[in-house]
Amino acid sequence: MVDAVIPLALLPKGRRACVSRISGQADHVHRLEEFGLRGGARIEMFRPGNPCIIRMAGNKVCLRSDDLLQVMVRLTDTDS
Repeated sequence: MVDAVIPLALLPKGRRACVSRISGQADHVHRLEEFGLRGGARIEMFRPGNPCIIRMAGNKVCLRSDDLLQVMVRLTDTDS
């Protein structure tokens, strides 16, 4: 299942992924980019759910699921 693109909400706990794209209102997307969540960012699901908590660049970030904003991620090998 490596290279599959899925919504962030479906990423299982402990699974690593790379952000593929973020779709939504420009100001919401920009805000996430300011946090470093943008295409190519490497993340790990720490706690799935709503809100979910991801690890990114050594930090934990809490995200609430929203119909107006969609984060798509590309699964990576668990060792990368």
